Amino acid sequence: MIEILKLVVDTINAYIWTILVYVLLGAGIYFTLKTKFVQFRHFKESMIRMKVGKRASDDAISPFQAFATGLASRVGTGNIAGVAIALVIGGPGAIFWMWITALIGMSSAFIESSLGQLYKVQNKDGSYRGGPAYYITIGLGQKWLGIVFALSLILAFGFVFNAVQSNTMVAATHKAWGWNAQYVGIGLVLIVAPIIFGGIKRVAKVAEKIVPIMAILYLLAVIYMIITNITMVPKVIYLIVSEAFNFKAAGGGAIGVFTVSMMQGIKRGLFSNEAGMGSVPNAAAASDAYHPANQGLIQMLGVFVDTIIICSCTAFIILLSGVYGTTDATGAELTQMALEAGIGSYGSSFLAIIILLFCFSSIVGNYAYAESNVQFIKNNKFIMISFRILVLAMVYFGSIQELPLVWNMADASMGIMAFTNLISILLLSPAAFLLLKDFEEQVKAGKNPEFDINKYPNLKEKIKTGIWEK
Repeated sequence: MIEILKLVVDTINAYIWTILVYVLLGAGIYFTLKTKFVQFRHFKESMIRMKVGKRASDDAISPFQAFATGLASRVGTGNIAGVAIALVIGGPGAIFWMWITALIGMSSAFIESSLGQLYKVQNKDGSYRGGPAYYITIGLGQKWLGIVFALSLILAFGFVFNAVQSNTMVAATHKAWGWNAQYVGIGLVLIVAPIIFGGIKRVAKVAEKIVPIMAILYLLAVIYMIITNITMVPKVIYLIVSEAFNFKAAGGGAIGVFTVSMMQGIKRGLFSNEAGMGSVPNAAAASDAYHPANQGLIQMLGVFVDTIIICSCTAFIILLSGVYGTTDATGAELTQMALEAGIGSYGSSFLAIIILLFCFSSIVGNYAYAESNVQFIKNNKFIMISFRILVLAMVYFGSIQELPLVWNMADASMGIMAFTNLISILLLSPAAFLLLKDFEEQVKAGKNPEFDINKYPNLKEKIKTGIWEK
């Protein structure tokens, strides 16, 4: 039975992800052109918006906290292991295509996060929740499709991905310090429990503090390696760019080498930054912003930080270390070897600490996504408590078990989730374009943008929450 299930899941993944890569990239290009390259025109504005645009209420989380929560989930083992795998399979040129994918995907992140804000709903305590399940139901009037999305996200982010993160933490601590898996699992549950039982507000507060720390620590390691290998930096940059267009005949032929490099970069880039996949809008919707486009611009910046900064850190660590091409190691092991070569024998412990921070932040960020979708299906106190207990059980389960089949099942559910979201944001994109236009007009007039839905009767007819009425 297990073998049959494995065959079915592997077959679904083989087809769904092959198609999904092209759809995600195509949607990103479409949104980039329709918004007249919003990710470049408003890049500076996206940084400014993290500090301005929040209402006076303390009931909901701030735009920066929503940004940090989204980034907490985005940044995980994929930034360490995924980049290393892309380098091994696709060569240095894969990093270039990862950059291109992120720059294009920033527009998709703007669209879905703006929609998440527009169609959000308010809880009894004054906080907000929303995301694809909500804008599919309210915007498209298709609740059944919203439920399909919500169930897919809960399975992937609420349960399986958290089990995988805890599994990675156990492997890292065992390799670096020989820690016992069961004790690590119990300790992790005890640390995570009070955070997730505090709901999205407590998750946001933790993410706000931990995300900058982990990003700065990893960045410092790269800066050290760049300074100590400064003469190699131009060569590394040249290698990444030149290998991206490598048509030299080798292995499967000239076109084959180029295609593998490009596809690895695109896949790893999309999997890491999650642009267009429907996960980040769940965090974006929880922000108490004056204008939906405000949060769209902020979450757009998250794609840049995840891929252009953090994934590039891993690439430079490996390529500057001299380890690349001299070993059969791949994934996190390759990154670990590179750090040891670059900063000494304590590189293993340093990476273990980074992995602990990355995985921990992903667990609490993933939970925040899933919480909103559980509430969408049934906002009930007993159900929420039961769900939180199940999340903790999966965190512990992941720390003591191998998870290849469960990981593949999560990939399949995430594929369904991404397809559902992409279709929805393409259909709802006119509303996002309208939000951008409204935002830009107010900025041009010297105003701090504030959205008034009364100006748009067609939207007001669908959105009856009263949130956007002055």
